[in-house]
Amino acid sequence: MNNLKINDIKQLVTIPDYSFYIYILLIILAALVLLLVIYFIIKSFLNRKKSDEKIAFEKLQNLCLKNSKEDAYNITKYGKIVAKDKRSKKLYEELKEELEKYKYKKEVYEFDQSTINQFHRFMDAIDV
Repeated sequence: MNNLKINDIKQLVTIPDYSFYIYILLIILAALVLLLVIYFIIKSFLNRKKSDEKIAFEKLQNLCLKNSKEDAYNITKYGKIVAKDKRSKKLYEELKEELEKYKYKKEVYEFDQSTINQFHRFMDAIDV
C-alpha cells in the first residue's frame, strides 16, 4: 500500500516571487520623490523675490529727508504701497496732506520738525 502511486496529487510548482523587487523599486521611487520635493523647496527659498511692499519700505527707510520736494514725492509714491492696515492708511493720509506744501512748487523749504515727526510715526506704524 505504501508503493501505490497517486495520480491526483501533483508535484510542488515554484511560483516566481517578485514582491521583494517591487518593494525595493517602491522604496527607490519614494526616495526620488522625496529628493525632488526637497530640491524644489530649497530652490523656492533661495529664489524668493522681494515683494513690492518690502522694496517700498526699504526706499522709505533710506530717504535722507534733505531734498524736501523729491522726498515728498517719494513718500507719497511709496507710502501708498506700504500703507495696508487702517492705522497706517490714516497716518499716510495725514502725512500726504502735510506734504502737499512741499510739492507742486518751484522753490520749497526743508521739512519742518512736525512733518519729520509725522513721517517717523508713519514708518513706525508700518508692518512689512
